Amino acid sequence: MRTKTKWSPGPGVKVLGVALTDDDSWVVSAAGPAFGICPDCRRRTRNRHGWTNRSLQDLPVQGKTVTVKLRLSRWRCAYQKCERQTFTERLPTIASPYARRTRRVSEIVGLLGHRAGGHPGERLMRRLGMPVSDDTILRQLKRDAALAHCDATIRVVGIDDWSWRRSWRYGTVIVDLERRSVVDILEDRSVASAARWLERHPSVEIVSRDRCAPATAGAASRNG
Repeated sequence: MRTKTKWSPGPGVKVLGVALTDDDSWVVSAAGPAFGICPDCRRRTRNRHGWTNRSLQDLPVQGKTVTVKLRLSRWRCAYQKCERQTFTERLPTIASPYARRTRRVSEIVGLLGHRAGGHPGERLMRRLGMPVSDDTILRQLKRDAALAHCDATIRVVGIDDWSWRRSWRYGTVIVDLERRSVVDILEDRSVASAARWLERHPSVEIVSRDRCAPATAGAASRNG
């Protein structure tokens, strides 16, 4: 086992060791900060209450997969007047809560998903040493779209078909044409689904479509 600080997935994480496993992949053992900051009262504490372990997929090294075994402390808030008794350091710059991969890997998954789609993105990610399934790529796209547009006003949208499985199953992709980003992905390409989506977003003023009959009918049904 070797110790290399440059293997750290981000600030606040100390690398304890790096090992090459029998299946030709790297495992990085790491630990979180030596103190915690209460998210409520913002006071520092070194009163450790317990431990929690996370396994995160990280960027590959020379085409080999890298897994970060991150050990985080669960802290007890020392401020008696604080309502929060215990908490775990989240490290939001490294990974989202409950995520299985680091933020920098998630960003690559989102970028390839936008450009390549599900199955092509899955093949490319595996070749790059970051194996993820096509379902994971599609879920990442939906999560990114929900976060990006949760507070945004959508005025101009483009609606087109989305191929879940070519020549077999199709859905509907909705794009914010002003921000040039995916807003939502519908399970099918029916008139009812498009109409329901447009009813939930009354701020939409212009609908652009590419010979998509369901989109035209959905827009017409919303306008009465």
